[in-house]
Amino acid sequence: MSRIVDFVDENAEDLIKVADAVWDYAELGFQEFKSMGIQADYLESKGFDVTRKAGGIPTAMVAQWGTGEPIIGFLGEYDALSGLSQEAIPVRKPRVQGGPGHGCGHNLLGTASLGAALALRDALLKDGLSATIRYYGCPAEELLAGKVYMAREGLFDDLDVAISWHPGALNSVRLGKGTALNSAKFQFFGKTAHAAGDPHNGRSALDAVELMNVGANYLREHVIKEASIHYVITSGGGQPNVVPDFAEVWYFVRAPRRDQVDHIYERLIDVARGAALMTGTTFAIDFLTGCYEVLINQALADVMWDCLQKVGPPEFDEHDLEFARKLTETFDKSAVDEMKKSPQFEELSELKDQILNDTLVPPRGKGRSGGGSTDIGDVSWIVPTVQMSAACSPIGTPGHSWQNCASSGSSIGHKGMLVAAKTMALCGLELIRNPELLDNAWEEFRKETKESPYKCPFPEGRAFPLDRFFD
Repeated sequence: MSRIVDFVDENAEDLIKVADAVWDYAELGFQEFKSMGIQADYLESKGFDVTRKAGGIPTAMVAQWGTGEPIIGFLGEYDALSGLSQEAIPVRKPRVQGGPGHGCGHNLLGTASLGAALALRDALLKDGLSATIRYYGCPAEELLAGKVYMAREGLFDDLDVAISWHPGALNSVRLGKGTALNSAKFQFFGKTAHAAGDPHNGRSALDAVELMNVGANYLREHVIKEASIHYVITSGGGQPNVVPDFAEVWYFVRAPRRDQVDHIYERLIDVARGAALMTGTTFAIDFLTGCYEVLINQALADVMWDCLQKVGPPEFDEHDLEFARKLTETFDKSAVDEMKKSPQFEELSELKDQILNDTLVPPRGKGRSGGGSTDIGDVSWIVPTVQMSAACSPIGTPGHSWQNCASSGSSIGHKGMLVAAKTMALCGLELIRNPELLDNAWEEFRKETKESPYKCPFPEGRAFPLDRFFD
């Protein structure tokens, strides 16, 4: 363990530089050319063999070192979020007005996983052990797409384990499974006409979109309460005096399980059919992506928790605390109060007096769905997967916010990142040294997936749809 901790500490300056560069680039999903490039260049300089454009995906990469088994995979991400540009200060100040920013900390996520791969390589060399280490640079997690397309191309199929993490407010091991999801655009085609002179000759695609949305809102009452259906109208016509012959609405369907999403999605398609029938239009579906819920592997979670306890939490100083205090003054107080009243937070009563989590939080809430989705779920149904979190922002920081972006570029984020790198590397080393731990993880995995093996949600053989995300 001490060698891994020492290696990360000795290379902390380099890792922080990489993380800050990715934070500075702040590139959106499938546009992360600079972010991928700096990581790929760094790993090549350290002796890893790097495959860029992995699986034919422009900003995906796989870096590998070593030979033989087991094959240990570390999952990284580097995409930013639109509209969250922010200086690394605790008051709102965009670096680029309206520009992207790392409001989910993916600049830290990818760099810690990269650091873990390097630290594990160093430990294997020192101990004379053999294994194969991979770092996966995964694009477009915020679009819930990158790992799905990588999975479709078989990039994870030969892994023995996948190890990852996510920046958060707590130092713990993740046991929540999130939600499965489908993302699709419904396009309606009608007929133009003068909206006042001869509307009877028109067939409004916008009417079809609006009727679909009405139908979807009625559908909400008749799906499981844990499901959610949400949408935005991406195209609604040009001007009021022309009946629009094209309109488009983008839908997300979420539910705790993949099969539940499939069922609700088919019902949503029926709603679209009804809307087209009522308006005399036709429609097409542009399926963007789908993802699975995360399959929790308790055997791996136990190993990760043991490693996190050995590494310990970040050591925040007065500068970090002052930054956090100022940042919390910008939070919506009512939202924070509601969070503290929630049943989940009641289980974490020891945190009520903390601004930054500088303790370890035992894993809780196994199998909770929550509201969000992540494409790491697809990986978890292919290979045993484990995730942790490390405190990179103050408790109560809103998700996908400028406050998160500020933290991700600060020393708070850096310290959480280094804890994650150490813990993930140590987890990989424990699994290599103790093959029975991996056997236990696979036994659990096979039992959980026996009746429902992974099937990529994306249609087989379809070309990579980069233009469908940015049109």
